[in-house]
This record gives sequence, C-alpha cells and structure tokens, in this order.
Amino acid sequence: MNAIRPAAVAGSFYPGEAAALAAEVAAYLAEAAPGPGRARAPKAIIAPHAGYMYSGPIAASIYARLVASRGIVRRVVLAGPAHRVYVPGAAIPSAQAFASPLGTVALDLEALAALRSLPFVEVSDRAHALEHSLEVQLPFLQSVLGDFALVPVVVGDASPREMAHLFDTLWGGAETLIVVSSDLSHYLPYDSACGRDRATARSILALEASLLSEEACGAAPINGLLQAAREHGLTPEMVDLRNSGDTAGGLDRVVGYGAFAFTEAERGQRLIAIARDAIAQGPDLRAAFAGGEEWLREMAASFVTLREAGELRGCIGSVDAYRALGDDVAHNAHASAYRDPRFAPVSAAEIPRLDVEVSVLTPRVPLAAASEDDALARLRPGEDGVYLEYQGFHATFLPQVWESLPDPRDFLDELRRKARLPARFWHPELRLSRYGVEKYK
Repeated sequence: MNAIRPAAVAGSFYPGEAAALAAEVAAYLAEAAPGPGRARAPKAIIAPHAGYMYSGPIAASIYARLVASRGIVRRVVLAGPAHRVYVPGAAIPSAQAFASPLGTVALDLEALAALRSLPFVEVSDRAHALEHSLEVQLPFLQSVLGDFALVPVVVGDASPREMAHLFDTLWGGAETLIVVSSDLSHYLPYDSACGRDRATARSILALEASLLSEEACGAAPINGLLQAAREHGLTPEMVDLRNSGDTAGGLDRVVGYGAFAFTEAERGQRLIAIARDAIAQGPDLRAAFAGGEEWLREMAASFVTLREAGELRGCIGSVDAYRALGDDVAHNAHASAYRDPRFAPVSAAEIPRLDVEVSVLTPRVPLAAASEDDALARLRPGEDGVYLEYQGFHATFLPQVWESLPDPRDFLDELRRKARLPARFWHPELRLSRYGVEKYK
C-alpha cells in the first residue's frame, strides 16, 4: 500500500466533495446533538457503517457525544469487520495515513508496531484497500475530534479474547477512544429485523460477548469490546436503534443500525463494584481484580467497611500502599466479609443486604508530638485518620470514627485500647501518623 491509503468509497457511501461532505455531516450532528446532561464523553462506541443516507442519522447520534472530547482524544482505535478479504484474525495496514475528502489522518505507527507483536494480527494492505467499514467513520471522526492519530484494524475471525487483548494493548486513558464499526441484522423484513436488533441490543447492554455474524456483521470486534468493557467496568448505553426502513429504504429487506456508548464508571461506582464482585465470589477468592483502568493499577491503600442494617459487619484494610488499588480493594473487601476476626463470615443470604464503603487512603505522614497534650492539640477531628504504633503494638482509626468519638482524647484513648495498650498510655517512643481518605459508598 502507498504511504497514504486513498478513500475507496467516497462518492458512493458518502459525498466525495469536501464541502458537501462537511455540510452533510454537520447537518446530521446538529440534528443529533445531545440534550442537557447527556454529553458525557464515552471511552468506546459502536457506530454503523452503511451509506450515509441510510445510517448517517444513527451514526451521528453517537458521534454527537464526542464533541466534548475534541482536544482530549488524540488517538482512535478503529476496528471493523472484513467485507472483501478473508482475515483469519485481525489485519493492520502498512500505510502511514488514511485519506478522506476532509483531509488525511496520520496513523499511530508506534501503536501499530505494538499490535504487530500480537500473534493473531497480520499486516494486510489487501484487507484495507477497499474496506468501507472503517472508511465511512473517518469524516465523522474528523468533524468531531479534529486532529487525532488513527489505529485502523480490520477484523476477521479473531476471538473475543483476542480482540479484548488488542483493545487492552492500546487502552490508554482519556486520550484514547475505541470505535467499533458494525451494522446489525441484514435483509430481513422490517418487523423481523426490529425484533432481532432489539435482542442484539439487549446482549450488548448486558455485555454478553457472544454475538453471531447474522446479528451484527461486526460481531467479532463487538464481542472483543464487550469482553473488554466488562473487565474495565464500562457502562453500556443504547443511544439509537433503527434500520434502513426508518431512514431511506423500503420495508421488505432492511439493514439494522445501532449506536452504543460505553462510559467509564465514576471512581466510586467502580470501586464499589470491585468490592461487591470480590464478596460475591464466596469464602474462596478465586479471581482477584486484575487489569483495568490505569488509575486502578496505581499503588494505593484502601479500607473496605461493611454494614448490615446500620451495624458494622466487617472492616479490613491496608494502611500503606503495596499493591494496585483495584487489587487492594478486592482483597480487603473479601477479607472484610470472610476473615474479620470480630465477626462470623457473611452468608450468601446476607450479601445483598450489605452496605459497602470503600476508603482510599492518602500516604500517611508523621504527627510529630512532644507530649500527649501536644498530640491532642494537633489532631484534626473529622479529618484525620490516625495510625498508632509502639514497639509491637499498632492500630488505626479511619476519619469516619470521629463520628462516634468526636472528642480527641476519647478518640486517642480508644485507639490505644484497640492497639491493646492502656487508654492513657504515653511513651516517647509511641509514634502517631495521620492520613486522609476518599470515601465512597
């Protein structure tokens, strides 16, 4: 392939002249602009790839969600099905840029080099030369994102696990958007198509990575995205679901189109979900948290507190960071449920009734105090988590404990008792340190 892969379906699937194409895309996007509170940028999307007169309005409904990502998204991983050339796994091109009437888009050569190391990925210019499933997405991406680098992947018989691995390889952060290009059912009567597409949408929203090609021509990349979305805790949303009979075609043989957004859960929701998943595994933790978003892979300490009907049911945590946050939360949640020595292990019947609270600790810092009175004066009620250590004795109270022990002297007395020291014990070698928490429940 030449250094620039030229547009192959301009003038047939979409206008071939730049001004007309820009105007048509702008009109679709204006019609699909999300209302207030609906503009949260997704991490991944599914968009259709038929001629614009048929699927353009549905594609615009999801691309309108990306307007706020302009200047933030710098790389797009674009995966779509192979329509013209058999691909045993997935195929990337040797080109350095892709062209559309709206200009050229540079390819992310470093990312493509990373994909070449995957055993199921081949370099195939034939697979890309005439493939429309990727090309028709470019004018929408160019219109909403402006400048970005592209990672184009044509997918054949790659498995869900392989495609999830491919997406994981380039997952990145907010700078990376994943786009899967796919239509849904093909050439069914209108009513039959509507029923099948609704069932497909339910599978996508349930993150069930088991779609067949008759349900979606891009089943292979969709299944990979669904598996990755489940592992990364993404939340799916159906933005639009129509077919060619709703836009510009007849009703006898229609093609289905769906638009779906996958957003990263808020930090607290994600941590609570990790904790609950670990507890739901029962007394034996078979699969601790692994992978996930970059912030979940950073070293951090956490506590997980369980309550039932307002009463404490377990609380286990880490004072210092020594493993990834996601892993720490999973292990501490499981330990709170099944290994807190103060309580019997939770039963399966109790699990749905548990209130789960996750506290992420900031690094602790020494609380320098020349005396007990000095220590009491330096404590910040309601704010400080406190760690006490003296020779082989140690204990900690989260900041939440101030709610039941608002007086600093009572707080410190109970902390010493927890460490199995006398309530009023003080010694020059006794060490206090404090930390803050981000609390989620």
